[in-house]
Amino acid sequence: MGIKYRRGYKYQLAEDYTVQTGIIRNMKPRYIIETEFITLFPDGTLFIRKGYACDGASGPAIDTKNIMRGAFIHDALYQLLRQGHLQIERREQADKELKRICLEDGMSKVRAWWVYRGVRRFAGFAALPENKKKILEAP
Repeated sequence: MGIKYRRGYKYQLAEDYTVQTGIIRNMKPRYIIETEFITLFPDGTLFIRKGYACDGASGPAIDTKNIMRGAFIHDALYQLLRQGHLQIERREQADKELKRICLEDGMSKVRAWWVYRGVRRFAGFAALPENKKKILEAP
């Protein structure tokens, strides 16, 4: 009997985490988006469950303490985009959330700007449904 897994993750959330985001959905009916590890409420509250996996900072960005919270939140929002729970037009809001959280966590304005510009320019593919993490099997 084989094992099923996904690759591409470096970190795993050790506790549940809740944050207020700017992803407020005014559509009707107002409904809660709920997946195995992520819940997004209509008022923008994002709940990420213990065990959620993240790959940290992308590209040339390095994993420092002031990017990790933003990386988890950004990855969760992009996952909702990939799964079709959020419209692709919400991608820019997700990128702005990353920048906002990084600034809150003490990142310099210059670095936060570069992080934001990096995801705006190079991360669009990661929000597309065809880039869902594939399930692999061994042996």
